Amino acid sequence: MEFSLNSYDGALPVEVTLDEDNGRYMIRKSDTSGEYFNSPLEMVKWIRDNFKPDDFCIPAEFTQMMKSLAQFE
Repeated sequence: MEFSLNSYDGALPVEVTLDEDNGRYMIRKSDTSGEYFNSPLEMVKWIRDNFKPDDFCIPAEFTQMMKSLAQFE
């Protein structure tokens, strides 16, 4: 699963990648820094703790992403 969300704080979108086949769980933030995780559970928890719908240009896209990621909680 990959998601690309436009945020208000940078020109580049936030990229969320959850690739279970290859064990890749990562987030590239709009400032091009990143976060890497050992499991989808860790990644979803980090997203919940650090992002909120209002951080993004289209809050509904964030909400939809979180619904898709809910299976990993």
